[in-house]
Amino acid sequence: MTNAYVHGYDPRENLRLQDQASTLVELLHSDTAYPEGSSVLEAGCGVGAQTITLASNSPKALITSIDVSEASVAEARRVVQAAGVNNVSLRQADIFHLPFPSESFDHVFVCFVLEHLAHPVEALRALRYVLKPGGTITAIEGDHGSTYFYPDSEYAHRAVRCQVELQARAGGNASIGRALFPLLREAGFGEVHVSPRMVYVDSSKPDLVEGFTKNTFTAMIEGIRKRALESEIMSETDFDKGIADLYRTAEADGVFCYTFFKARAVKNPGAEQRAPGGASEATRL
Repeated sequence: MTNAYVHGYDPRENLRLQDQASTLVELLHSDTAYPEGSSVLEAGCGVGAQTITLASNSPKALITSIDVSEASVAEARRVVQAAGVNNVSLRQADIFHLPFPSESFDHVFVCFVLEHLAHPVEALRALRYVLKPGGTITAIEGDHGSTYFYPDSEYAHRAVRCQVELQARAGGNASIGRALFPLLREAGFGEVHVSPRMVYVDSSKPDLVEGFTKNTFTAMIEGIRKRALESEIMSETDFDKGIADLYRTAEADGVFCYTFFKARAVKNPGAEQRAPGGASEATRL
């Protein structure tokens, strides 16, 4: 039930993820911290791009970071060790088949994962199963439908839609950020609160111009060039024009905007507990 990661696993993609994480630390993570001694599951840690910030913000929490990709876990382990982080344990695991008993964790953190899953509600239910009553889940996702920029360009919008289409064909949803509230409610969580986190970039913010407009977003779209052309979604000439126009927004008079969504929800005490697959815990053998 796991899905192909549409961006791939090559070293260039690893660097893009690290750029994205470092650029967005304050916007996405400044209000996430866990108490001393609390157990936290980071589901879908990838190459550890978010793990370092998560661990640094909660140095006395006990963080278990998992990913379905063995190669990603190996890279995340290297990154964590290089950073001198000592409150993270890593292991390979599938979000749909978690190797933990029910009510194992005080908190769950999931970032840029649900967008790649064909069944995000089922994934959220699996995470809810291993969460203690009263525990929280924090979910962060982007929304490619929120992308706009100056100078405007239909070629650039079409290039972005190529990535959206490829992700949809792989079973994902590149615009899932706007759906976090209903998805968490459907998965059985309570007290769901969602806040939009807009990235606004102009030339007065050179770090964001480099770190986000160029090295995160445009690099992501440029990275699907081969697949977009092979899929005949867009011609080579038009796609390259779209990429050039995205880079054009990083010039002195350019503007780039994108919105992430951050949700926090609670597993209400006394709520019915169902094991993954639908059977209640009381009837699960």
